[in-house]
Amino acid sequence: MAPASSICPFRHAARALVGLAVPLLLGGCGPAPAARSGGSPRALPLPAGIRVAFNHRGDSRYRSPISGQWRQGDDLEALLLDSIREARQEILVAVQELSLPAVAEALAERHRQGVRVRVVLENLYSTPWSQQHPADLPPHQRQRQQQLAALGQGDAVAVLQRAGVPVLDDTADGSRGSGLMHHKFLVVDGRVVVTGSANFSPSCIHGDAGAPSTRGNVNHLLRFESPALAGLFAAEFARLWGDGPGGQPDSRFGIAKAAGPAQVVDVAGTAVEVLFAPHRPSDPNHGLAWLETKLGTVSQRLDLALFVFSGQNLADRLQELHGRGVKLRLLADPGFASRAFSETLDLLGVTLPDQDCKIEAGNRAWRAPLEGVGTPRLAGGDKLHHKFAVLDRREVISGSFNWSPSASFQNDETLLLIRSPLLARHFEAEMDRLWRGAELGIGGRLARRMEQRRRTCGSGMQRAAASAPAVTTTIR
Repeated sequence: MAPASSICPFRHAARALVGLAVPLLLGGCGPAPAARSGGSPRALPLPAGIRVAFNHRGDSRYRSPISGQWRQGDDLEALLLDSIREARQEILVAVQELSLPAVAEALAERHRQGVRVRVVLENLYSTPWSQQHPADLPPHQRQRQQQLAALGQGDAVAVLQRAGVPVLDDTADGSRGSGLMHHKFLVVDGRVVVTGSANFSPSCIHGDAGAPSTRGNVNHLLRFESPALAGLFAAEFARLWGDGPGGQPDSRFGIAKAAGPAQVVDVAGTAVEVLFAPHRPSDPNHGLAWLETKLGTVSQRLDLALFVFSGQNLADRLQELHGRGVKLRLLADPGFASRAFSETLDLLGVTLPDQDCKIEAGNRAWRAPLEGVGTPRLAGGDKLHHKFAVLDRREVISGSFNWSPSASFQNDETLLLIRSPLLARHFEAEMDRLWRGAELGIGGRLARRMEQRRRTCGSGMQRAAASAPAVTTTIR
């Protein structure tokens, strides 16, 4: 581990885990001499005003607050805690799930100290789990409740409520909730933004209680020092918040939010483009169209690490890039890669009927399978939760946005494009790490599903366009 004098001040997490103060190891300390070939990814320089953390990074480690054991990776929770504890005026949080008690306690403490704290959650996760009866919960929620209870660390939402922190969810507009309030961002004092792919939950950051082999879903967080970028996120938060709890139903979620076009700000010399979702399918600004346009600029190399990939237009764009000689590497989450609506199947040349023996409308499996596509090897229970792309080693796409119609047309989401070769090197190193040992081509999980569907469905039937399957609300 690097000596304390060589680590950026904000890397130090002021938290005692099993009696130790644990340093947060991030991907660099701003502009610095370039790392030698073959050097540690953590030694790579970063653009001014931007930091990145990966919870499965292989060249840093921290002590897990769940198992108490040292593990590889950056402590994403410590990054959140450091940012919260810096606040002197205001903290805005919009995240699908907040179930880390230490984060809730930190927010409650800042609230008690007079900092204005406001929190927006997805309605599926806005009720304290300790107040819910297991018999009233669907299986996924019941399993989550059992895991959180096993931690023995308290109920994060209950902590916020007891402290009087204002909290609302996506039913505050008078509806039953948007597709998903899927944002994952934190804004501090109008100058700092923390965002990325991770929910503020144990399973997304550290791993599951009672399952020591898990290391948490594979995620990243970015931290930006930028009043201009913070202003864009604060404006998005204001649309969600309206006049807050107890007021008029003037909060705006989902399609009612009327998200506009992408906006570009300068972060200490780095251009960052931001698009908030959702949009109507007829709106040319929608996220899938935005992504297709960005992919169309690639001329040499494209790396993709995606939890969900179900946008047919994006698969078609990748086929065009492949035909132009662009080098493609795509890793998808093993669970979603083998679902009938997954466009990963197209790239593998596979047509897979769904559970009703219907084939997705407009499905276009490639005649020649792409060699550079597969799934990473992960511990049981962990997921590849990234939603990033590296374009020509010079630009990074990140955010909460899964590459799906649901994200584009239903959910509250964030999409970012960061134009920085320095940052791209960090994401490329993460892709290289995942690529080592990945299962390429048709893996065992997909092969078993294909055989099961062959026995059940034969060759399948074409699904009508109006009933194409949508991604379910369990996506995180």
